[in-house]
This record gives sequence, structure tokens and C-alpha cells, in this order.
Amino acid sequence: MKPALCLGAVLLALAPAGCKRSAPPVQAPEEAKLAPLEVKKDGSWLYTYVDSKAQFTTVDKPDDVPAGARRLVRVVDPTKEAQERHDTTNVYVVDGDQLLKTGKAPARVLSRQAFETGALAQLPPGESSLLAERPDGGTDDAGATPSAGGPPVVTVYGTSWCGACREARRYLSARKIPFADKDIERDPAAARELHEKASKLGIPTDRVPILDVRGRLLIGFDQARVEALLGQPT
Repeated sequence: MKPALCLGAVLLALAPAGCKRSAPPVQAPEEAKLAPLEVKKDGSWLYTYVDSKAQFTTVDKPDDVPAGARRLVRVVDPTKEAQERHDTTNVYVVDGDQLLKTGKAPARVLSRQAFETGALAQLPPGESSLLAERPDGGTDDAGATPSAGGPPVVTVYGTSWCGACREARRYLSARKIPFADKDIERDPAAARELHEKASKLGIPTDRVPILDVRGRLLIGFDQARVEALLGQPT
């Protein structure tokens, strides 16, 4: 995949440059109240990772987590699993590679939203267009595809010239999925909104579309991933 590039003129004035893909940010103060935790490879843990179709899968051995999904892995103590399932805000995560290499790893506390978005960001981007490769002209869409009725469950952050953005809009409209369509080049407020969300969750914004699916960000358009997230409880 091409190196992450800066978002472009539309965001340069809004925030410091730096579009390198990174892990989600340090936990917020309220999340830090959870007790520190060390995970040992030979202990009894459940490991949750995201597969290529955006399905969150749980296994009981760290070796069963695919190599491309190990940077962010949720861990649960099965003896406390029922209790922890009630906490929909905070989760423990580990670096699976570190766990396999050293036999142990400290668990970090992240919001569930930050974990899920960070895990999804490990996947190769869906169909997308790099902002640095904007066509010279003649490819703009004059009109946006209208959203289906009802409160939006998806927000499409895109541009008028991006083919993958058009495909995302067509898909959502055809399936009558309520969505908000925001052009980050023509709407400075939309550009700021995307930057704030992406910075908080530690994902790059060098390409479009970026889809906000019920609070979880997807880089590029991948129909299977959108359907997986829409089918999962919030």
C-alpha cells in the first residue's frame, strides 16, 4: 500500500501535518480507572480480532490470531467474561506480536470504539481514491445521491470526483440505508469533523471515502465490511 500522504489543502490549515498510520491514542482519564493488567501467553484468555470482512472473531489461543490482525487484540478473562460484557465502553487490548514473542504483554485500556476502529484500520483499505491523486477536472459529480429517510446510520466523508465515494453512495441508496453525505473539499466543517474523529481514533485521512458506520470508521468502501458493521450491535 502506498505510504500515508497528508490530507491536502483542505485540512492543512486545520491541524498539524502527520498522516502516519498509528495506534489509537492513549486512554482518556475515565478509562484509566480500570486496573492495570498483564496478559501471559500460557494463561486462560479469550482473544478477539477483526478478520478481512470486518467480522470480530474470538479464539482462545494467541497463535490463532492472524498475523495481520495482531497489532490490536482484545483480551477477556473468561472467568469474568459475563461481567465484562456489561461494560460496553472500555476494553483491554494487547499487541499480539509482543505477546507471542515475549510470552507476556501489558494490556492497554481503550474505549470500545477506539479498539474497533483501530482494529479495522489494520485491514487493507477498501476501494478508495488517494487525495493526492485528484483528477485535473471534468470528473466532478454535480449532485449528491439523496439519503434514504430516517436518521443516518452511516456518514460518507468523500469528494465529488472520487469513484469509490460514488459507489458507496449508490450502495447505501439502493439498500435504503439512511446516510449523511459530506464533501470534505467543499465543506470546511465536514473536513474539520473528519479530522477530529480520525485524530481521536488514530487513523490516517489520506484517502476517501472514509465511512463512519455507527461510530466506527472504515477506510475506503468495502461492501462486506459495511454490511458486517451494520449487522453488529452498537
